[in-house]
Amino acid sequence: MKNTIIDLFEKAVADHGDAPFMYEKLGSEFEPTSFNQLRDIVYDFGAGLYQLGFRSKDNVALLSEGRNLWIASELALLYTGAVSVPLSVKLEESNDLMFRLRHAACVAIIVSGQQLPKIRSIRSQLPDLKWLILLDRVDDLREDEVYYEDLMEQGRVWLKDHKEEFLAIGQSIQNDDLATITYTSGTTADPKGVCLTHRNYTANVSQSLGLVPITKGYKMLILLPLDHCFAHVVGFYSMMKNGGRIATVPAGKTPIEGLRNIPMAIKMFRPNVMMSVPAIAKNFKKNIEQTVRAGGKFTERLFNFALNTTIYYNKEGDNKGTGLSCFLKPLVWAFDKLVFKKVRQGLGGEMDFFVGGGALLDIDLQKFYYAIGIPMLQGYGLSEATPVISANTLKKHRLGSSGLLVKPMDIKILDDQGCECPFGKSGEIVIRGENVMAGYWKNPKSTAETVVDGWLHTGDMGYLDPSGLLYVLGRFKSLLIASDGEKYAPEGIEECITEKLPYVNNTMMYNNQSPYTICVLDVDKSKLPQGEAGIQKIKEDLDKFRAGREFGEFFPDRWLPATFIVADEPFSDKNRMINSTMKMVRSKVEEAYKERIEYAFTPEGKNPANQFNVKALS
Repeated sequence: MKNTIIDLFEKAVADHGDAPFMYEKLGSEFEPTSFNQLRDIVYDFGAGLYQLGFRSKDNVALLSEGRNLWIASELALLYTGAVSVPLSVKLEESNDLMFRLRHAACVAIIVSGQQLPKIRSIRSQLPDLKWLILLDRVDDLREDEVYYEDLMEQGRVWLKDHKEEFLAIGQSIQNDDLATITYTSGTTADPKGVCLTHRNYTANVSQSLGLVPITKGYKMLILLPLDHCFAHVVGFYSMMKNGGRIATVPAGKTPIEGLRNIPMAIKMFRPNVMMSVPAIAKNFKKNIEQTVRAGGKFTERLFNFALNTTIYYNKEGDNKGTGLSCFLKPLVWAFDKLVFKKVRQGLGGEMDFFVGGGALLDIDLQKFYYAIGIPMLQGYGLSEATPVISANTLKKHRLGSSGLLVKPMDIKILDDQGCECPFGKSGEIVIRGENVMAGYWKNPKSTAETVVDGWLHTGDMGYLDPSGLLYVLGRFKSLLIASDGEKYAPEGIEECITEKLPYVNNTMMYNNQSPYTICVLDVDKSKLPQGEAGIQKIKEDLDKFRAGREFGEFFPDRWLPATFIVADEPFSDKNRMINSTMKMVRSKVEEAYKERIEYAFTPEGKNPANQFNVKALS
């Protein structure tokens, strides 16, 4: 049965018509755009793009901050049969951005005013580029640049006599036709262009809605960049299908201004659910804790008592209130009404849950949000799976797990020899289903290595428990491998150190068949003493993770770093150690600190008070 993104959109418009779908803050309020209004914009814009010369299988880049026009632009170009190449606004023109545009041979770029200077600076190095479609007015329109409003006007006129011809183009698209080339964010290697078909998307929408149903009118605030396929599937296509409502945060003139707009957007839009990542969730938590402390000692003690009591009652989620903790139910109910209800007002007052995935989520962070009445429903996925593979739900969730598998989808957990593992034993997560990508763009070798007989080898390590919950442990490629061959996933340790030590921004563990494990620490130097005193402080705090100490229960002693490297500068998207989805890029950190990593395995380097660390903290 044919079921493309075009089909999904047309049915959503037929089902929901004049109901609001997208909200955007253009003036003092968030203003709605209905399904019917969006259809008219998409038709006019798509017809204008077709008149300009967009044709089937043309690759078209989309580079803009999150806004209604982002979604309308992608739908419009899909109606012409073209393929969307969604790009992150954090990409720098000199390397990552130009690589993607050249690799995908993009014939056009739909671009916002803020991002236009990047494209203009490399325009002469993009031989395949024919047109720039501008989403904002600029003072100096150049050759081959055209405003989207002008295209919409041309399209509107042309449609008067050619509407059936235009709609036939969209209806001619088949399930296996490409919808997007989505570049991976490159946490372990150089980015690859993930080819996702129309059916990949519509299949994963249905799979996702099978776990977390969305009702008509349900409101989602999308905090993630729209270029990622997670935002596509969970953010706007799932909401579109079931008549939900979505809003994006106003971008602002700078990234900092965009971040500052988040609390305002939450307060005004009052979402029922938000898409988030761990970094944003941690910021919310810090803001809540600061507000509580500002209320005085009594308020802080009451909050902490309520929090700890509720965490104890909740246990791991689906077993809350069991055993002796059942007697706490009245107290927990009272704390929810008297304490946590006020906290939830700071997040709009109507939040039911967060939805997130892709990165391991700190268990303490999950316990915190579950206690205040806004569970963080951890999921798991990757771009090659369009991306959702599993998710916790309001009816069935266990903190620390990645939830139940989407259906229909097949899964195997394979050991090093390719043999299937029993419940509880970890191995590589391998899946098969209609959400598995068509392959990597211009990379048949990686495609053949990753998708074997229809099975996607995720490169992630995990296990299934007997109840069907998936536990994801980390990347196979990032495994710590001791000199005796034993392996261990580092992500949980890294997350724990970063969470427990307030001056640590990022942690990268390293052991490649080495005598001992080390770590590279990205620290906030303003929160540490200078020189050797700061080194001693870090050493004492890392020792707290040893058996019998304050944090000794979190991971085995043998994987505790024997020494550490203090990073010379913060990990950031500019030095490419943090990617566009705010994840650490392990390969880039290893590359940047290669010599210091080697030095850490010498007698001088094993001493944390070595010359390089002292210099880094001076």
